[in-house]
Amino acid sequence: MIDLPEGELRERLATALSVPRWVDEVAGEAPFADVDALLEVARRAGASLTPAEVDEALEQHDLVADPATGDAGADEYERREQRAAHETDDPQLVKALAEGGAVYEERFGRAFVIRTAGRSRDEVVAELDRRLKLDDEAEKEEVGAQLVEIALVRLRQVFSDRTAETGRGAETASPVQPLA
Repeated sequence: MIDLPEGELRERLATALSVPRWVDEVAGEAPFADVDALLEVARRAGASLTPAEVDEALEQHDLVADPATGDAGADEYERREQRAAHETDDPQLVKALAEGGAVYEERFGRAFVIRTAGRSRDEVVAELDRRLKLDDEAEKEEVGAQLVEIALVRLRQVFSDRTAETGRGAETASPVQPLA
């Protein structure tokens, strides 16, 4: 059972995704029977992120290409995510991420946002290449979806020690169902 005082719950939610309407919707359905119930509500509330909410969330979200700098709870998640995104001994992958990220930032005016948990570096590069071909509106929707996926990973980290699906630590587990 997840039944926290409202202020504490809202703080944890805002650390995962800093969008007031999303925090309000998720907190409004508390308490939660378990982590999965919380994640379902969070996923549902995140499905309707507006372009303005995506921009708002991006203002608060350190990205894979940029190092986290603060000491707040979100910064710890971001440091872990960034470390995972760059851990590879393949210099070509490192180069592809750096070059692709620069092209992406020039094209869309923001750093590339992607859930890295549960993805290999090859998958991240492939997604970067795919998303560079999207139009601005489709890419903004994709960014919103990625922010929600990142929030789900963070919520799982905050509210459970191990995932039932995989037995792996929450920091490496994907919040989404694998593709068939």
